Amino acid sequence: MKRRREKITYNYECSLTGEQFVTTAKAPNPKELLTVKAFYEMNPDMDDRPAIIKKKLGIPATNEEKH
Repeated sequence: MKRRREKITYNYECSLTGEQFVTTAKAPNPKELLTVKAFYEMNPDMDDRPAIIKKKLGIPATNEEKH
């Protein structure tokens, strides 16, 4: 019988929000990791998520997206 390969998981914490998450890839700079939410809070001008996603998260849509 073939042995099953174990997946190695790494636990990290967002440096801005403190939210914890798990990945299967080792991060080269774990102190610089951010969650998606934290990234978009820091860079609202780069927020290119669809209006439907923003509505689900409770984020107000910009005037350009309200057709």
